[in-house]
Order: sequence, then C-alpha cells, then structure tokens
Amino acid sequence: MKLWDKGYSTDKKIDQFTVGNDRELDMVLAKYDIEASIAHAKMLGKIELLTSEETDALVGELQNIALSIKEGNFIIEDSFEDVHSKIEFILTERLGDTGKKIHTARSRNDQVLVAMQLYLKDELSEIKNLTKELFNLLLELAEKHKENLLPGYTHLQIAMPSSFGLWFSAYAESLVDDLYFIDAAHKIADQNPLGSAAGYGSSFPIDRSYTTSEMGFADLKYNVIAAQMGRGKVEKAAAYGISGIAGTLSKLAMDICLYMSQNFNFISFPDSLTTGSSIMPHKKNPDVFELIRAKCNSLQAIPGQITLITSNLPSGYHRDLQMVKGLIIPAIQEIKSCLEMMTFSLKDVKVNANILNDPKYDYLFSVDTLNHIVLNGIPFREAYKQIGSEIESGNFKPEKQLNHTHEGSIGNLCLDKIRAKMKS
Repeated sequence: MKLWDKGYSTDKKIDQFTVGNDRELDMVLAKYDIEASIAHAKMLGKIELLTSEETDALVGELQNIALSIKEGNFIIEDSFEDVHSKIEFILTERLGDTGKKIHTARSRNDQVLVAMQLYLKDELSEIKNLTKELFNLLLELAEKHKENLLPGYTHLQIAMPSSFGLWFSAYAESLVDDLYFIDAAHKIADQNPLGSAAGYGSSFPIDRSYTTSEMGFADLKYNVIAAQMGRGKVEKAAAYGISGIAGTLSKLAMDICLYMSQNFNFISFPDSLTTGSSIMPHKKNPDVFELIRAKCNSLQAIPGQITLITSNLPSGYHRDLQMVKGLIIPAIQEIKSCLEMMTFSLKDVKVNANILNDPKYDYLFSVDTLNHIVLNGIPFREAYKQIGSEIESGNFKPEKQLNHTHEGSIGNLCLDKIRAKMKS
C-alpha cells in the first residue's frame, strides 16, 4: 500500500530503489508517528471534521498500535512503502471509513517532519544525559588524580608539566561546549511543523496551536514553507551537535591509545577491556578506544554529507530529503553507543604515579625553572638565555617544586566552576 497510490503498478526495481531501507528506519519513528497521529485526530475532532465517536475510535486504535510497537509486535511488511501507509492500513482495516479519515488535512511530508522532530527531541535529550554521565566521571577522575603529574606535549615533543587532573577535566569542560550545540539543535527541533502539509498549508481550518500543545512542542513553526524547509535542516543541526561530541571523544580515545602504549605507559586498563594478538602473547590492544576513535571520526563527516544532499535544493519537497533519514538515525545510535562505551571503560582506568621522576622528563620543568629565576629579579629574556645555555651544556638542574595558582592550572583546576558551567 502506498499513500500516493492511484491504481496503477510500479515496477519492482523502481520500488526497491525509491523505498530503500525506509521501512527499517521507520520502525524507529513508528511510536512518534502514532504520537503525532493521536494529536492530529484530536485536533480534527476539535474542529469538527471528525465526530466525537470517530475521534475516540481513532485515538483508541492508535493507542492499540502504540502498545504493539512497545511490545515489539509491530512490523512493516514489504507490501507497505513506509510506517505511515502501514498505520493507515491498520486503521482502515479496523475502523473502515473512519480509518480513512486520519490523513485529512495532512501530507506524508509533514508526517515525516513531525515524527522526526519528536524523535530528535527525545534522542538529543538522551545524548545530553549520556554526555553528562561521562562529564561527571571525568570530573571524579580529575579530583581523584589531581596530584598525579603527567607530561604535557606540543608537536608531540615534551613541553611542560601537566596532570591527570588537568587532562581529565579538560575533556569534561570540552563536553560542556559540545552540549551548547546539542541544546541549539534541540531548540530547532522543538518547533511543531505539523499542519504544513505538502509545504503550503491546507484549506481546512486546522488548529496548529492545539497540536503544538498536545505534542509538547515549545513553539510552532509558523510559516508552512519554513516548516517544510526544516526537513534536512533540523537533521543537520542535530548532526553538528553529534559531531562536536564525536570530535571530543575521538581526541580522548586517541590520547588513551597513545598513553597506553609501552613507550608512554601512563595508564592501563584491566585485561577484560583489552584484546590480545593471534601471534604476540604480550599484546594488550586498546580495540575499544580505537573503534570509538574510528566511529567518531566517521560521525564528524555526517554534517558534510547532509549539507551536500541539501545545499542546492530549492524550496519545496524533493525526494533527495529521504536520504537524510538514513544518515541521522544511525548516527544517533552510534554516538550513544560511543558515549556508553567510553564511560563504561574509563571508570576502570589505572593511572601510573610518579611518571615525571624519570630523568627523561627533566626538560618539562625548564619553563618553571626559568620563571623561578624571573621571580628572583632576572629579566625574562636573560633568564631564557641562561636556561637555554644550561640545557645546551648539560648542566640544567630542574626546579620541580611547581607553583601553578591561576584559574584552570595544575594547582587550581576550578572543578567546581566547570561543574557549575554544566549545570547552567
């Protein structure tokens, strides 16, 4: 069954090409299509396009379908183009002509729009919760290991002293920035597009404010063309939010892989979180973190893919937009799994203490030693030349008593300020 069926058949190859994996993706959106359909049916009753008996019948059957979705008994057979046609078929089968009235004053286009935006609202909130869970773990680790020093690098060369407290909390605060983008995407999604129909509204006297309230949207996307143009745009906004978190996770995963290597040996994990080699008995490979890195690098490409699909489209609906669904839904599932695995694994990290006691890290303290001389009255440039000469001649003696007191430094991590940022 197709909602646009006019009585003639479509070649199977064309059908397979145009439908693609939409049925599989629509299983994710099914509950949201039901939610929107219930609001739509109630609105049709409110404006008296449906009788109260018809409204009650439609809402009752839609709730029955919602229950079958929740229990895992709902399927979309190959004979149906998408979730919308399957739901309308069930309603018609059970309610006769009353079931046929559910599509009054709406288009499949605004059905997809509203289902997708309801879905994105839920998923972006879930992503935010998972990100906060990782954030809290990172701050706990920062507090626990704030006294453990760590080499800092620039250009992959030994640079200045850092600490595990500084390292863990750096990623925590980066996640705050990422959630600004998630919040922005959520705000864009939190506008009701239902009632835009095919993108030009309807001659029926529909009540769009009513459906906005029924579905819990914060606002209405008033202009019907603007609502239609939101398709692709709202997904791209979500993709940018996801890509920000993915960038942070990828960098953290790369650090972990580096710090686990024998050449660094800064951290380790239990055997249960690493894998071995088929021929090298000594190997403890960071496969989980390598896969997080790879998956998150792939996720950072999604905004660009959506941009390329949608950038040269004029206003109005185009079938190109169907492709966006196949990018954003898997991306959401992927970022959630990466967040979950990073939190699950990182809680068992083991930090190696006294790393900087190794003489090869003595040059890390050159800047602190230089600054110590400056504080004793020697001009900076003279102190710089003095320390440089001592290093060149092999006579450098590092000053290892660190005194970093400014906000955000080793000695003043401002974890409470970072936590307050996240709360706000």
